Amino acid sequence: MTRTAEVGADTTDGWRAAAAATGPADRAAAENGVRLAYRAAGLPAPERIVWADSPRAAVRLLGDPDGAWGTHVRGRSVREEVRSLPWAAERARLHGQLGPLGWGRRWASTGGRLWENTERLADRIRAGLVDELAEDRAEEAEVRLLLLDAVLGQHDAAWLSAFDTGAGSPLAGPAAVARSAGWWWPYERLAVVCERPVELHRDEAGRLDRADGPALAFPDGFALHAWRGMPVPGEFLAELGALTPERIRGEENAELRRVMLEHYGYERYLDESGAEPVHRDEAGVLWRIPLPDDEDVVMVEVVNSTPEPDGTHRTYWLRVPPDTRTPRQGVAWTFGIHPEAYAPLRET
Repeated sequence: MTRTAEVGADTTDGWRAAAAATGPADRAAAENGVRLAYRAAGLPAPERIVWADSPRAAVRLLGDPDGAWGTHVRGRSVREEVRSLPWAAERARLHGQLGPLGWGRRWASTGGRLWENTERLADRIRAGLVDELAEDRAEEAEVRLLLLDAVLGQHDAAWLSAFDTGAGSPLAGPAAVARSAGWWWPYERLAVVCERPVELHRDEAGRLDRADGPALAFPDGFALHAWRGMPVPGEFLAELGALTPERIRGEENAELRRVMLEHYGYERYLDESGAEPVHRDEAGVLWRIPLPDDEDVVMVEVVNSTPEPDGTHRTYWLRVPPDTRTPRQGVAWTFGIHPEAYAPLRET
């Protein structure tokens, strides 16, 4: 799904929309937010605000020693002044006002609801930048140092949601940028601000997830590919539509092989690979798929005893631990009980 979010007031839902927003940044609003953040920190506004199409473009611009914005030109990082110190002061003020229990409740109802997904996404972007831009340990250290200077813009939504960020708040500037743009880098004489992604695709658990293209993509082509949260190469996804059981068995990377199986479908794989059941009982049929250099995939085939409206009975496939020996044991495991305790009065 691709969407452009219009972000409203200081609500948790509004900040959730800000974190997931795609499409062109509101550059005027973001630049006003940058200047406001500097002013609130007692700093003069940056001499230049430069836009980058992605965090990758920003790191390349700032990491070029012969570029127009080397350290000697842009000055030192002022991230501490415009982001970290105002946040720490506001947190201390609220903690003192609400007390430990009150602050805990405040965080649980605001930032705590957003933190895992936004932090996970930011970590994936950092990892993608290091993988793409660093060819050795020296370059990796340089990239990581530049990432320490970044303010995360929309991906700071979780902690911003816990505070009042309206007019007059010391966090109004960073909040204005977060509602309007992506990551940004504040320096004495320069601020680099990034566009938001053009695409963001996630599953129900909030993990990056897409089988037919990048799960996260920026205007300049910087992209991350993932299947249910697991990073995968872009060319790997292009191959999923032409899978065969032989190709799945031949994949040497165990994690990618599991992705192939999930995409291909366990039932289809069992049918086309000529697999044989290893055990039957009243609970169903146990199937085992041996895989090279990996644990077996073990499935229980269960037929619903309640008929569908057309009179047919639906079949379900349950993934169970590799040491499962009987269908009854596997079905009991899905309920979290011992096999001897699994005795349903009626299957549904």
